[in-house]
Amino acid sequence: MFLVSQCGNMPEQRIRSPQCLHNIEDKFIDLSRSSSQHRNALMHMIKSCGKLKNLNKARLLHSQSKHLMPQDLYITVSVLTMLAKCGAMKEAVEIFEQIPKRTVVPWNSLISGHVQNGQPELAMKCFLQMQDEGVTPDSITLTCILKACGSLGSLEIGTKIHALIEEKGLLQQDVMLGNTLVNMYCKFGLIGKAHEILEQFPRRNVASWSALIAGYAQHGRGEEALRCFYSMQNEGISPDSVSFICILKACGSIGSLKIGEEIHDEVKKQGLLGKDIVLGTALVDMYAKCGALEKAHKVLEELPERNVVSWSALITGYVQHGHGDVAVKCFMEMLDEGISPDAVTFVCVLMACGSTGSLKVGQDIHAEVKEQNLLGKDMALGTTLLHMYAKCGVLNKAHEVFELLPQRDVVSWNALMDGHAQMGQVKTVFKLLNEIRLKRILPDPITFLIVLNACSHSGEMCKAQTLYDNMTKRFGVAPKLKHHTSMVLVFGCAGHFDKVISVIEMMPSFYDCSLWLALLCACKKWGNVKLGRHAFDQAIQMSDNLAAAYVHMGSIYADAGMQEDMEKVQAMQVMLHGQSSQAICMGD
Repeated sequence: MFLVSQCGNMPEQRIRSPQCLHNIEDKFIDLSRSSSQHRNALMHMIKSCGKLKNLNKARLLHSQSKHLMPQDLYITVSVLTMLAKCGAMKEAVEIFEQIPKRTVVPWNSLISGHVQNGQPELAMKCFLQMQDEGVTPDSITLTCILKACGSLGSLEIGTKIHALIEEKGLLQQDVMLGNTLVNMYCKFGLIGKAHEILEQFPRRNVASWSALIAGYAQHGRGEEALRCFYSMQNEGISPDSVSFICILKACGSIGSLKIGEEIHDEVKKQGLLGKDIVLGTALVDMYAKCGALEKAHKVLEELPERNVVSWSALITGYVQHGHGDVAVKCFMEMLDEGISPDAVTFVCVLMACGSTGSLKVGQDIHAEVKEQNLLGKDMALGTTLLHMYAKCGVLNKAHEVFELLPQRDVVSWNALMDGHAQMGQVKTVFKLLNEIRLKRILPDPITFLIVLNACSHSGEMCKAQTLYDNMTKRFGVAPKLKHHTSMVLVFGCAGHFDKVISVIEMMPSFYDCSLWLALLCACKKWGNVKLGRHAFDQAIQMSDNLAAAYVHMGSIYADAGMQEDMEKVQAMQVMLHGQSSQAICMGD
């Protein structure tokens, strides 16, 4: 209990067991004990209770300590800190206000309590009030306030605190303060600044490096995270569970399966998996993100304890790699283990239900979401539920969920539009697009892609062209490759190959197979051999393993009666893939 230790020099007793908290009343009934023994026993239990975060016992201990407060500052601050750790901030503030002369120590207890209980605004308010009273902050105060700055997004105040730290030369004296500063800059995405600060430390520990590695990993810079991990080891600093968790996240973000497996081996060698469920979950997540789903599943099964987070990591992996059916099965296994899903799990499984058409499971989840009253609290959950119904074609239910959302953003509108687009209801799609405009919600690139794809499937060339032309002019949305590809399909299916060529010429680059496959589809429909051959050449130049390109080109030659050319395409595919030449013309 680092805050209280400043209040006096009384030796602390080692806390042996939580048993010291049982029968607290009996501890104080024995009046034969001296006041010194009484006080020592009281301090022992206060510290133990703060570590265990037992609110009921904390309140009882507070009651038993009142006769010593506020005259005994050591007891007073200890009780204040204990209550803050147990989440009883109102009572902690009341004790604080009873202290006649407040030094930095009780201020630190109160500020730390607000930070620990997710009240960074109140922590900041106390920090300013403390200075108004002429109390100078110390390293502990500044450490707490840097954490508050990170939570509040207050970079300006954080940089001022940094300047104060530099001015007082505290960075060279307090490694914990330095670590917190690194962590704050990482939260703001200023990883270079964080790295620069770490380099200034006279000595670094595993927590210093872990803060920086976590920052790189969280901002998608996995390679830099790995370099830091190796630099740390080169300094002779051994990784701990936290640094392993951070580096596994980095491996997952860049798909570095080999290094992830090496980390796994080291974790097993140190026997850490049986002790840390968070580390086990990080391993599951890493394997899942790298697509090694069988390994992810095996790690999960070998964990001595599983929770909703570890199961959600596996379920998410299966969903992201297109195995929605297995994701639903894992969800059922999790329920069989008696583990209750949270909002994250529901989102993942609803995505799986949408991709596999598992309407019954989706409806059961909807019922549970309603029972827990989660729909009005979690926007992502509500939107995913809406998307699930839209994907399953149950549009009346999709609209019902849509109307119940506490707020409707472009993502939820897109989900509703996509459902109608999949059902070929182009008029409704355009109606919803008009409603978005009337409600002053700005359409995003996905909105336009949904509408353009709907037009391509229904042959609405004029509407598609108007929308395509107005994307940048009216809405400030620059067309991306998928929008161009959609227009190639729209114009190509309508037989307007001059417009197709115009779209392709306007594009910044041609480096995507989907564009040429879309053009090949259109050329097959209209028998355009010349342009089809050009699209085919471009497609196989990018990927000679693209079976669909050979299928389309073979069909184009076959329909044109160009038997010799068709056989050449067949031979090319047989040579490259060892497939039967008869497979070429089996379909689109």
